[in-house]
Amino acid sequence: MEHTGVVHKIIVAGIGPGNPDYLVPAACKAIAGAKALVGGRRALAQYAASDGAGQHIMAVTRDIEAVMAFIQEELHERDVVVMVSGDPGYYSLLDAIKRKFPSECIRVIPGISAMQLAFARMNLPWHDARLVSFHGRQPERSALLYQKGAVMGMLTDAKFTSRTIPLILMECGWPGEAKLHICTRLSYDDEKVVTIRLREAENYPEAKNGILLVEG
Repeated sequence: MEHTGVVHKIIVAGIGPGNPDYLVPAACKAIAGAKALVGGRRALAQYAASDGAGQHIMAVTRDIEAVMAFIQEELHERDVVVMVSGDPGYYSLLDAIKRKFPSECIRVIPGISAMQLAFARMNLPWHDARLVSFHGRQPERSALLYQKGAVMGMLTDAKFTSRTIPLILMECGWPGEAKLHICTRLSYDDEKVVTIRLREAENYPEAKNGILLVEG
């Protein structure tokens, strides 16, 4: 794709875990001033101009090529603000954007990820933690192997959940007595954070599409 002479920017803004209280001011300012705005349907419902105001919008769906085409077209006339959940650097649309557009036309505004918030809720430092994603994928076994004293953070989905992941971890050597923190709906009014033992997870109510933290 040809991008010579590009003047306008793609501003990839992290919008945090969901609650507007966790939206950083720089992202808030970029979104408020956006003439072209891209994001998930929930994000657009929350942040797109209510009166239209001539704002061009595009919902992110599974048709990522359509999203990229919209961004490419809008760049001829204006900056494009792309809203992504959490932090852009952590499993977001930024990867796809970087494959299509040169770095010099991309500006990233970091956000607070649900993973960060989960560690904060448990008062845990995360500088030495292993972070893996079970969201639409399964990590390599080598990334999951138990080490004494290890702390690991995991994104989950509808298949890999608070009930299925602990079984995988115990197969990888994690002890059944390890602490498991199950975090769902982080930042929302119905947020729930519970701590159980890894071996108890099989019989505990299943949680999907959240964050799991395990302490070895």
